[in-house]
Amino acid sequence: MTAPQRTPPERAGEVLAGIVERVTFHNEENGFCVLRVKARGHRDLVTVVGHAATISAGEWITVTGEWVNDRNHGQQFKARFLKTSAPTTAEGIEKYLASGMIRGIGPAYAKRMVKAFGDRVFDVIEAEPNRLKEVDGIGPIRAQRIVSAWAEQKVVREIMVFLHSHGVGTARAVRIFKTYGADAVQVMTENPYRLARDIRGIGFKTADAIAMKLGIEKTAMIRVRAGISYALTEAMDEGHCGLPIDKLLPLAGELLEVPQQLVRTALDLELGEGVVVRDQVAETDCVFLTGLYRAEQTIAQRLQTLLNGKLPWPWIDPTKALPWIEQKTGLALAERQNEAIRLALMTKVLVITGGPGVGKTTIVNSILRILAAKGVKLLLCAPTGRAAKRMTEATGFEAKTIHRLLEVDPKNGGFKKNDDNPIDCELLVVDEASMVDVMLMQALLKALPDDAALLVVGDIDQLPSVGPGQVLADIIQSGAVPVVRLTEVFRQAAQSRIILAAHNINKGIVPDLRRPPSDSDFYFVAAAEPEKAVSTIVNLVKRRIPERFGFDPIRDIQVLCPMNRGGVGARSLNVELQSALNPAGEKKVERFGWTFAPKDKVMQIENDYDKEVYNGDVGYVEDLDADTGELTANFDGRSVTYEFGELDTLVPAYAATIHKSQGSEYPAVVIPVMTQHYTMLQRNLIYTGITRGKKLVVLVGQAKAVAIAVKNVSGRRRWTKLREWLAKPCSSIPPMSVA
Repeated sequence: MTAPQRTPPERAGEVLAGIVERVTFHNEENGFCVLRVKARGHRDLVTVVGHAATISAGEWITVTGEWVNDRNHGQQFKARFLKTSAPTTAEGIEKYLASGMIRGIGPAYAKRMVKAFGDRVFDVIEAEPNRLKEVDGIGPIRAQRIVSAWAEQKVVREIMVFLHSHGVGTARAVRIFKTYGADAVQVMTENPYRLARDIRGIGFKTADAIAMKLGIEKTAMIRVRAGISYALTEAMDEGHCGLPIDKLLPLAGELLEVPQQLVRTALDLELGEGVVVRDQVAETDCVFLTGLYRAEQTIAQRLQTLLNGKLPWPWIDPTKALPWIEQKTGLALAERQNEAIRLALMTKVLVITGGPGVGKTTIVNSILRILAAKGVKLLLCAPTGRAAKRMTEATGFEAKTIHRLLEVDPKNGGFKKNDDNPIDCELLVVDEASMVDVMLMQALLKALPDDAALLVVGDIDQLPSVGPGQVLADIIQSGAVPVVRLTEVFRQAAQSRIILAAHNINKGIVPDLRRPPSDSDFYFVAAAEPEKAVSTIVNLVKRRIPERFGFDPIRDIQVLCPMNRGGVGARSLNVELQSALNPAGEKKVERFGWTFAPKDKVMQIENDYDKEVYNGDVGYVEDLDADTGELTANFDGRSVTYEFGELDTLVPAYAATIHKSQGSEYPAVVIPVMTQHYTMLQRNLIYTGITRGKKLVVLVGQAKAVAIAVKNVSGRRRWTKLREWLAKPCSSIPPMSVA
């Protein structure tokens, strides 16, 4: 493509205007387009890339954006806002009509129409449509088609102008238009808060900002009603499926800055329309988002259906199978392991739980090999890429992420595998089940055939899922599903001080923090003050651990923090570690408060179904190009490209929160434990952190803070209903609407 001869200044917010000569590419799904434009002030054609609901040659466009230099296509204008308007010159009108934008009008008819009416063509179509018949070859049917197509284009243009005038970027505007069509302006004017409910990527705050521009008052009932869902969504981010009413009312009032009485009135209206559901958890009156409430019901009903079904394989004699597997693996199984395998061979749904070193992997391996020998169709999955990879290495059977197994549909963020299109297996094994939240477990169980068996493996003492619910804990505590709880640490594993420390913590015993007499895999390094802790951690990661144990400071060592905030939180430590381990040279980009440079370790912090990277995935920056405005990161051998504007979904990952580390293991882990983390110091948090380390764990901080964490078993209660649903007989669970 020919670049413009004069080089424009590269500044954000530059405006370009001109006629579309050619539409090189247009994706109708998301509106992405590549245009060749005859722009004002440019001799040669300019390439414009952006988003438009519909676009045709001949249209006049006004775009706001910046110039980039694409390595393949040369100089382009990257549009953030793209506004189209009808062409006004005879030449532009002819090009517009000839572009095929109106079915039945090609170059020949376009020429005839312009010849007949000149630059008044659109006035004729709109005000005097009968005159179209004056053009040779246009009869009543073709004339009607032209009038309809013009009206549709006009609506699209008006919608886009309306959205742009209220600060909605073109890409989001296209998504809004695709969702609501010709009703978009009406929907937004009547209730902009519907955007947060209906459109992926638009939350309450964005919808609220649009509403404010539209003049909607803070106390408007439409806003307060939407705010109830917002308050419940905020609670969902804390892991709850619902909230007690006496907690919800003040929370919503505070978030919306409106009186509680107003919230109470809005709640009654939301309940009446079924947007939220009221029910009791034990004796407490709670309110749930309907989707989460139905999801917990679905999980309970699916598990009960599976439990009541017939085994998918013929009876297997354990007196023959157990000696056979011992001979095959060369391992002598403990009695508790034998019991677990026996139970798995004769049970449709089974949970196996226990900490590190108790033999969960040996049991799962044995079950898989026995059933594989009998020709049973097996599928294995885990919530994260790292956990799936580890499962594959440990079992020799391919394991997929749950998202990959269910086949993500990027168009709607849902899954292609469901109750109408189930996965093909006779046994599904789900590992790291403590990480699986309510919505993901619902999707998985809906896609599992009724006649399949389910083996759930996880550590109930770890932190619950980042998303809403506590699925593994609720299943185990309900008593409705057979559970094998393994507690005996095997002799070989007992030689690891990491494993001994983890099990002591679970029993409420503070691990031995004294300096070990010889080389060990578990250490405590004292640091009384936050400043001392920071310098100690940087020194450990950069110099002491690599020199003594041979670990790569970036790829092998992970700092895991109880929280993000504070001087010894993940955010602050990331800045210090990045500066020490991979100081940025000239090749860098600064976006959203972070600096990114080649070789940086980064983490994805939200699910991106288009890129197939998910919350918690860790990768490494391969390259970045300021000319194209793109960064490339490698996630487990796969290159993923981000536009600089999308870097709000990436953060440096030299340090991460313990919550984000779930499902991952690292050769070496360094964990700051300070009393400044007081609000987060809980037994399951420190236990989860320590069990992420495979070969080395170093705690840095205050012995007092370690003791506080070990003694604190309270944790934060999660408001869920699943345990109660499971404890009820199947017939008493209300029928579900299909989610």
